[in-house]
Amino acid sequence: MAEKDLKQIVKEKYGQAALRVAGGGSSCCGSAESRGECDPITSNLYEAGETASLPAQAVAASLGCGNPTALAELRIGETVLDLGSGGGIDVLLSARRVGPTGKAYGLDMTDEMLEPARANQRTAGVENVEFLKGEIEAIPLPDSSVDVIISNCVINLSADKDRVLAEAFRVLRPGGRVAVSDVVVRGTVPPAIRRSVELWIGCVAGALEEQEYREKLAKAGFEAIDLEPTRVYHAEDARDFLAGAGLDAEAIAPEVDGKFMSAFVRARKPAG
Repeated sequence: MAEKDLKQIVKEKYGQAALRVAGGGSSCCGSAESRGECDPITSNLYEAGETASLPAQAVAASLGCGNPTALAELRIGETVLDLGSGGGIDVLLSARRVGPTGKAYGLDMTDEMLEPARANQRTAGVENVEFLKGEIEAIPLPDSSVDVIISNCVINLSADKDRVLAEAFRVLRPGGRVAVSDVVVRGTVPPAIRRSVELWIGCVAGALEEQEYREKLAKAGFEAIDLEPTRVYHAEDARDFLAGAGLDAEAIAPEVDGKFMSAFVRARKPAG
């Protein structure tokens, strides 16, 4: 499928997810939503104490696979950029961590996500936040303008990950760092999964193999690259999203047992 077509499908699906939340429903990353469930990738990512003071819609709109703000070691006064910020949960959490002298940007390509994100910002009364419309392959910020880039299960959705990482490198200041949560693969994945558009949208089909992720980060210029598994998915986790994509879950699930994982990906732009 062409990159342009895939991007439009992703945009439409995540716009629909935002509208479901606005209508009082929940938001899920994957096809389990159609059966009234949330899949194992997006569930139970945040501690209750972290989200207690956030607007309910920001929490409901979470589509991630991890909690990058808890692991990124954000510091007071830093400027943070969230790639694919959705309903804004990680942006609002980041703004709290960097304090009033810091800044948190959220970047999203869907108006349906940006509108509630800005509303969530107003509800939360957070001033050191700015939501930008744009694509993660063409970040609308100047060179060397941010200290930390976070992202929550979004880079795997891009069909041009090399461009995403090159843009991340460009906007980071020297010594700046990437600290993202993403779905990563260990080993070979059945071709039927890679071909499934539904599973690409569901954060699975577009996931990079672990070594390939490292190589792409290095190609972009990053150093100190590290991938830390935060949640490994087994056959019982896979059955729901495989069946929801119209695949033979019983046949394929054993082939993906333990191969997909949520991981925290760290890297640094050289200080020189």
